[in-house]
Amino acid sequence: MTFAETIASARTQNRTLLSEVEAKAALGDAGVPVTATTLAQTREEAAAQAEAMGYPVALKVVSPNVAHKSDVGGVVLGLESHEEVAQAYDEIIRSVQAAQPSAAIEGVSVQEMAAPGVEVIVGVATDPQFGPVMMFGLGGIMVEVLGDVAFRLAPLGEGDARDMIDEIQGRQVLDGVRGQPPVDIGAIEAMLDRVSVFAAEHPEVAELDLNPVIASPEGAIAVDARIVLAEA
Repeated sequence: MTFAETIASARTQNRTLLSEVEAKAALGDAGVPVTATTLAQTREEAAAQAEAMGYPVALKVVSPNVAHKSDVGGVVLGLESHEEVAQAYDEIIRSVQAAQPSAAIEGVSVQEMAAPGVEVIVGVATDPQFGPVMMFGLGGIMVEVLGDVAFRLAPLGEGDARDMIDEIQGRQVLDGVRGQPPVDIGAIEAMLDRVSVFAAEHPEVAELDLNPVIASPEGAIAVDARIVLAEA
């Protein structure tokens, strides 16, 4: 399904929030590295998809009504077998139904687990006057605690991505601290550039968040993705 078709489908369902599966498919098609993610609607589908993807995998609930998946038991990480995946699928459905009985559950996403690294965030917000604005900073909960981020207009110009990276106060974390190896800065720059082009080419996108992006010596890959469409 093309991104235009995904948007059309969301419009017919009167929703602006894309599922993580939809968001990652669109970004992957645009050349943004994302973890492999598929949608399973039964425990059997989840187990089969995990087998095909290769272990370890993570499962996450897919629901337009669940904003914070972990808070309602909607995320299980590090699954290593067919049996663990099937059991986790059932546990997620039960937990989410108990926590939010009115939530519409579309299924569960099956996702490859990314190798460890430094968590960063790549985001896009829409300014009423200037249009899409890129954001970069340390990711995970650190962006909420420290607010250590840099901004630029999209699409980024030559050197803007590197300037954003160098601008954050936690820049030295990316160079390796306490014996940790430095991350691939070029991979982060490439992701920022590709996301900025995607945002500039799709004014239908009001918000975009990749958090976390796992940066390592081997590259950078988005583990979670969120896209909010502008109102029709």
